[in-house]
Amino acid sequence: MGKDNVVVLDFWASPYGMRTKIALAEKGVEFETRQEDLWNKSELLLKSNPVHKKVPVLIHDDKPICESLVQVQYIDETWSKTGSFFPSDPYQRSQARFWADYADKKVSFEAGRKIWGTKGEEQEQGKKELLESLKVLETELGDKAYFGGDSFGYVDITLVPFYSWFYALEKVGNFSVESECPKLFAWGKRCLLERESVSKSLPEPEKVYRQVLKLRKLFGIE
Repeated sequence: MGKDNVVVLDFWASPYGMRTKIALAEKGVEFETRQEDLWNKSELLLKSNPVHKKVPVLIHDDKPICESLVQVQYIDETWSKTGSFFPSDPYQRSQARFWADYADKKVSFEAGRKIWGTKGEEQEQGKKELLESLKVLETELGDKAYFGGDSFGYVDITLVPFYSWFYALEKVGNFSVESECPKLFAWGKRCLLERESVSKSLPEPEKVYRQVLKLRKLFGIE
């Protein structure tokens, strides 16, 4: 690859891939997205991420970087001239890392799978756990425009991809994120409307919902 030749191995519905694409777009980096068939993974993916064999993989000048949060930090450090996703104050940076880690663990694909991939009592428990986590994040957000205050940053990039999954989870689980967490829902909508990086990286909620229905049928849940 030539200088600053950037490729993202991705699957369109992956919230983790969305993080990487948002971060690159925020930095103004041109990149190529290569869609992976997760049931028939490419040799490039298996070679680039031999440990986890998962998307996304960021490939910069032939060098693969795995794990989305690692990728976002790499992007921030590599294209540093356009500013940082992190606050300048060390304490505030530590807080951003803490809340991104919380969001990564609590509002994750696996957390969503406890809703779309189950039914009955197990699904109810999944809904309860997800909403509890979202309410914790909503409390941290408070009345700020973004988690970093007026600046769209690391925590926002970490969490906002899951906004595109809310509709599917709501439809399958019969609940409303907006009713339970109105400030957090408004934050997601604000990110979508005000950040071109987000609007171009997040798929249509209806498309995600159709994918979820396919997965439920595939796993014999319906």
